Amino acid sequence: MKIAVIGGTGLIGSQVVTRLKAAGHDATPHSQSTGTDVISGKGLDEALAGAGTVVNLTNSPTFDEASAGFFRTSMDNLVAAAGRNGVRHFVVLSIVGVDQVPELDYYRAKVLQEDILKAGPVPYSIVRATQFMEFVDAILSWTTDGDTVRLPATPIQPIAAADVAAAVAEVAAGAPLGGVLDVAGPEVFALDELGRLTLRHRADARTVVTDPAAGMFGAVKGDVLTDRNARLAPTRYTDWLS
Repeated sequence: MKIAVIGGTGLIGSQVVTRLKAAGHDATPHSQSTGTDVISGKGLDEALAGAGTVVNLTNSPTFDEASAGFFRTSMDNLVAAAGRNGVRHFVVLSIVGVDQVPELDYYRAKVLQEDILKAGPVPYSIVRATQFMEFVDAILSWTTDGDTVRLPATPIQPIAAADVAAAVAEVAAGAPLGGVLDVAGPEVFALDELGRLTLRHRADARTVVTDPAAGMFGAVKGDVLTDRNARLAPTRYTDWLS
């Protein structure tokens, strides 16, 4: 099967392409570096020509209110190009609990992305994943002040990027779900405790202080970013750290 992976040179996209090729599919990565621009539309028809499936793994360059404009324009362009080129399956990667955090601009923008896909003419699948283990360092850096890291006790269920890529590749190679597949890591942590665990493992001298309002995840109310009924990935966080 010919599969176009838009955003196919990034953290998830590159692994998705590798997995699809290993399974015998004709998977091609497309990004700005290959001449494909989801905002201007440049190169989209060339990228999707002859593809049975398109996987969209592009992401907004910001997490603020501007992210809505990115997802609206990129999805409008991609959906239109998919329709013109006879694509039969459109896959998007989203976030577990994304529709439960309207306080966050970026999460509202991702819901918009999902809604545009659902309203379009191409059969679709949405893979929702929990927070990537690879992003924990960035989360710590957002709220670091000197030797102190402020984090809320928000429950999260971290998943390895490799496990996300495996799920996306599997869905891309199959029939459209016409719905959502949730994938999550095998363990739930309070974010502040996850921060302490990470710093201990790395012999990092910073101290985590629990602050319910700190950072982006301070806006999350309740246990909405985990899903114990999701498909659980095999990689545990301490194993990934090691």
